[in-house]
Amino acid sequence: MTAACRPGEHTGVDVKAEAAVLVAGALLGVTALGGCSVGVPDPAAPKVEPIVTALATPTITPGHDAEAVAAKDMPFSAGGSLAAGVPVGISDGLKEAPGWQQVKENVAGESQYLKADGCLVSAKVRTNQGPLALQDDQESTVGLFTYLDPTILPGYLKTATLRWGGEVGRPGPSAEVMVLEKPGQAGVRATAVMARVFGTAASSVYISVACPDDATLAAARADVAERLRVVPPSN
Repeated sequence: MTAACRPGEHTGVDVKAEAAVLVAGALLGVTALGGCSVGVPDPAAPKVEPIVTALATPTITPGHDAEAVAAKDMPFSAGGSLAAGVPVGISDGLKEAPGWQQVKENVAGESQYLKADGCLVSAKVRTNQGPLALQDDQESTVGLFTYLDPTILPGYLKTATLRWGGEVGRPGPSAEVMVLEKPGQAGVRATAVMARVFGTAASSVYISVACPDDATLAAARADVAERLRVVPPSN
């Protein structure tokens, strides 16, 4: 279900507690915005040591042409073309957009951006997500949402895109993500959660947006789609 938003780290916090916070904050549309992709959901999976994620020089995979992969669209079906275990990232370009400011920079693996109209965006990247990988990235991403909240049916999710690398203001490739939307109501903020599990890359990106109403949410999502680019792994 990053970027890019922040490279993050697995903190070792109990995943069910973390999921409860996520669902209460982002998926149920409360005023306080929070959320992140999950760690290992399978109790039988081996425990993962804490790891700091950063856009450092990745391991070079022999025979893998990262530049060619980065130059093409990244639909769910193309997730297998990424180098195994080399994480994606999320850019911080939203802080340069008119009306936006960065209010949290890679704090516990999360970056947040606040817009003058009251919209708040949280962006995260998780590594060590191999145990979430299912048949393909779409199935894996649907599984992430339903793990966070079993009441979320696949039919509730929509497909959208974020920028896949490239430069702001110029045409470029896109990456598919799944989106869970909740329209605004009286006293309830309008929210959207965008996520994708990159199974082969063993990482995931998670972006949540909360705004005062549907109109401001639509504008914020347009800014996110253009500015928070998913950063492809590179050699």
